[in-house]
Amino acid sequence: MKKTFYFIRHGQTDLNLKGIVQGRGVDSPLNETGMAQAQAFFERYNTVPFDKVYTSTLLRTHQTVQGFIDQNVPWEQLVGLDEISWGIYEGKEQTPELLSGFEQLVAAWRNGELDVSIENGESPNALMERQQLALDHMLAQANEENILVCMHGRALRIMLCLMTAIDARYMDDFPHTNTALYKLLYNNGQFEIIDHYNTDHLEALMNE
Repeated sequence: MKKTFYFIRHGQTDLNLKGIVQGRGVDSPLNETGMAQAQAFFERYNTVPFDKVYTSTLLRTHQTVQGFIDQNVPWEQLVGLDEISWGIYEGKEQTPELLSGFEQLVAAWRNGELDVSIENGESPNALMERQQLALDHMLAQANEENILVCMHGRALRIMLCLMTAIDARYMDDFPHTNTALYKLLYNNGQFEIIDHYNTDHLEALMNE
């Protein structure tokens, strides 16, 4: 069974722009730039014969792929695609104190301490448990060969590790920006990244 997955991060939100911590617990809409990024992605990829669109349960992913949904591509939300929970940091400004906490957290993850989390938040290992359920569900759908998945920055980095069997301590080796694409081929039980961090559709916006 072969499947081709197009994984993208959602478009920009005002909270992205302002540096507000935005995880699973913050359901913010796209801003004007985010809508333009979503449109640019749609214009580049709307000829791909997608069999299904999967998103997280959060509005910013729904809005990013709305063009495909409007084309009547079947759509399903999966909680396993939601962003990681940043616990008590959710919705807060990135003050020096908070940034210091983030730096310590990311350093711990890079050190392989993948059960560490912000207070009341999720660890990478906890996130991967629900991501695995989402992945198993998507792989189990027999008639879906071209699949578009819209999710979130940190969650996408961890999902890419999960799919390619890379230790999640190396999650930050996967760059991401709003609506950047990772295209993966699933064949014989294995994932292969065949398009890595593609932002070609954003070139016109970057040159404005």
